[in-house]
Amino acid sequence: MSKAKTGVFLINLGTPDSPSVRDVRKYLREFLMDKRVIDIPYISRWMLVNLIIAPFRAPKSAKVYQELWEERGSPLMFHGLDLKEKLEKKLGDDFAVALGMRYQNPSIGSALEELLKQNVRKIIVLPLFPQYASATTGSVIERVQYDLKGKANLPEIEFVKQYPDDDLMIKTFAELGQKYMKSIDFDHIIFSFHGLPKRQIIKSSVDGYCELNTKCCSTYHAKNQYCYRAQCYLTSRKLAKQLNLKEEQYSVFFQSRLGKDPWIQPYAEEEIKRMAKQGKKKILIFCPSFTADCLETTIEVGVDFKALFLESGGEEWQLVESLNANDLWVDSLVEMVKNRLS
Repeated sequence: MSKAKTGVFLINLGTPDSPSVRDVRKYLREFLMDKRVIDIPYISRWMLVNLIIAPFRAPKSAKVYQELWEERGSPLMFHGLDLKEKLEKKLGDDFAVALGMRYQNPSIGSALEELLKQNVRKIIVLPLFPQYASATTGSVIERVQYDLKGKANLPEIEFVKQYPDDDLMIKTFAELGQKYMKSIDFDHIIFSFHGLPKRQIIKSSVDGYCELNTKCCSTYHAKNQYCYRAQCYLTSRKLAKQLNLKEEQYSVFFQSRLGKDPWIQPYAEEEIKRMAKQGKKKILIFCPSFTADCLETTIEVGVDFKALFLESGGEEWQLVESLNANDLWVDSLVEMVKNRLS
């Protein structure tokens, strides 16, 4: 009798099937109709997404995706496939690795079927989001549980909910940045994270801690363990320490704002312009909430933010690539998996 395998389920956010307007609109509708992403009543969400955002934003977003698309397709997708292949090889024959996307393809349901067909005894679900947020990891957990309903054979399921201070992940980001720091004397370092509406941070608070305590993000503990912003600052402190940075040598910003509601601050666009006007000429920027390069890193940070910085008086703007399928990042995932089996 062959030994039962352990399943490892890598999950990222998702990407359109192509950069066409039709596929981008389809992706936006599925993504933005998630009640954890736009957390407003269903009717209001449906009208906002289907009557305003998807019809008008899809053509603009499709042009950006066309700029992002490479010969192998979407970077988020092919980096994920490369990571899956490397991880499966590193873990060996006792493991089965699958890649799924929360939105679009390969779907979470189809990837689960792939694992269940291999008769795995346990599935370790590993969302590729280092910092927990209801809109990302929370949504993934909910969807996995939904897609497992009604299955005849249910293996043990374990979720890796967050790993904002994972040592090997931090080391990988640091090594990617250090290769630029060796050749250029940067004036300042930025850690830019994807933003969230402020109300979602408050919802994750324990006993109102994040609402009442203005120093919530300066430390990380039980009462703010699900606070996305606190986790981002934890990642930043760990990364700054790995890079031997003093507190005044780096800043933490939040990007990708959508709509008029207040989002978590500081806002990246405003702070980038301010830095340039204050005389910071050479900037190195990391995106530690993204484990694979995508539209938000390559285009928003690498192109749009660079243009904004140069227009505001800056001279040198360098984006540090994401973890993608870096060998040290693979080692980090191997360690996470094996720690959950020991």
